[in-house]
Amino acid sequence: MKRGKGMQFVGDSRISAERTSQIPKDYSEYPGRTEAFWPNFLLKEWLVGSVFLIGFLSLVLAHPSPLEGVADPTTQGYIPLPDWYFLFLYELLKYQFASGPYVILGILVIPGLAFGGLLIAPFLDNGPGRRPPKRPVAIGMMLLALAAVSWLTYESAAAVDWEQRAESNKPIPPSSVEIDTSDPGYAVYENSCIGCHGGELEGTGAGPALMGTEHTAEEIADIAVNGIGGMPADMFQGTDEELEQLVNFILSVNEANE
Repeated sequence: MKRGKGMQFVGDSRISAERTSQIPKDYSEYPGRTEAFWPNFLLKEWLVGSVFLIGFLSLVLAHPSPLEGVADPTTQGYIPLPDWYFLFLYELLKYQFASGPYVILGILVIPGLAFGGLLIAPFLDNGPGRRPPKRPVAIGMMLLALAAVSWLTYESAAAVDWEQRAESNKPIPPSSVEIDTSDPGYAVYENSCIGCHGGELEGTGAGPALMGTEHTAEEIADIAVNGIGGMPADMFQGTDEELEQLVNFILSVNEANE
């Protein structure tokens, strides 16, 4: 054999390869360190949120907004108030930076930032720690929001005289006045007088009560045509027959409810 012919050089390189399993280890191997996101972690978050939601709904049901008296557009001193759980926003709109020409800040920008903070809170506080000292961003935002809502609600409620408000807004009990709506005079009354004197002749802020009137038929007819006191003339635009029906209706209601 000639030199270099018929010879082959073979290299052999052996490296030990350990095949590791791709199956993750069980969570039981890390006691107290971690837990499955679903359902363990998420279920706890849902339970905490459900307890808060049920508690808030129970509070709303236990303290509902009270019914007030019949709305009177002629009342000058009445100040409407929202439900107690919206008093903080009502108080916020009283401040100069959130009212007047800056009302957009109060009704859109500030509430939008508050709710937007709830959306971005998970991204601002994405650390592994669960204890409050290790979650300064989330805990700080929560405490700030809670303090702001509590203070604004207190300030709004402290400025209201609740006793006087309850006294002046007592619900009106159901009336026992019997009205014959089939009476032809009722149709005349409904077209000409009901807006100022009420559906049951009880009177409103714009006109006195016709129940218990001491006027005679002639006086009632004269007042309807010519007016009296703050009532201007020519308020009644009907015919003489309709005027007679109106007078008879008013007198008949008074006689039936004596």
